[in-house]
Amino acid sequence: MSPLLLPLAIHTRRTALRLAPAAGPVQGLAGPRYAGQPLRLLVLGESTVVGVGASCLQQALVGQLADELAVRHQRPVAWRALGENGITAEQACQRLLPQAEVEGLDWVVLVFGVNDCTHLTGLRRWHCALSRLATGLQAGGAVSVLTGVPPLQHFSALPRLMRWLLGARALQLDAQLQQVAAECGAHYAPMRLMFAAEYLALDGYHPSSIGYRAWAQDLAATISR
Repeated sequence: MSPLLLPLAIHTRRTALRLAPAAGPVQGLAGPRYAGQPLRLLVLGESTVVGVGASCLQQALVGQLADELAVRHQRPVAWRALGENGITAEQACQRLLPQAEVEGLDWVVLVFGVNDCTHLTGLRRWHCALSRLATGLQAGGAVSVLTGVPPLQHFSALPRLMRWLLGARALQLDAQLQQVAAECGAHYAPMRLMFAAEYLALDGYHPSSIGYRAWAQDLAATISR
């Protein structure tokens, strides 16, 4: 299929709307009104971790997830976003993992998959990179959660043929991700985000603030269980 995909990929790269990461500090405190020692949350991964599609990180996945966890546990939550736009899981082992401070963490959430789909990462390399990330980030005793690979077949910014092919690849990566979670004693959180227009940012590729809120609510329920 590469003779068909290559022109589509080049056209999409040239014409796609590119949004910047969300503004604001990469760490903060949710639920300061609650008593007790803050629980600590680290969210590590690709563009959704740095809030592409939202105006600020408080309105992106990490900020809204921290808010939800604070309400559910009636405790303040100290959060940190450690991500990079366009990064793959293998690259994150080299660039993000050394920056993670794992001691004292309560929860670690890994968000990967879209870039590994579009970069056509091999299944073995994907599996090994995720295993290395999950194992390294659990060293401090945190509960580790691996989010499901987003269903690229619903990304309206992509041409139909690319959506179909990358959506099929996303299913393969997601199956491997579930296997890694079982092997490492981590938790798997499937992505159940609706892909209606209001849940997507202007680029048709990333969640909007409403989409991030729905994702955070579902993810907080999984973590709390």
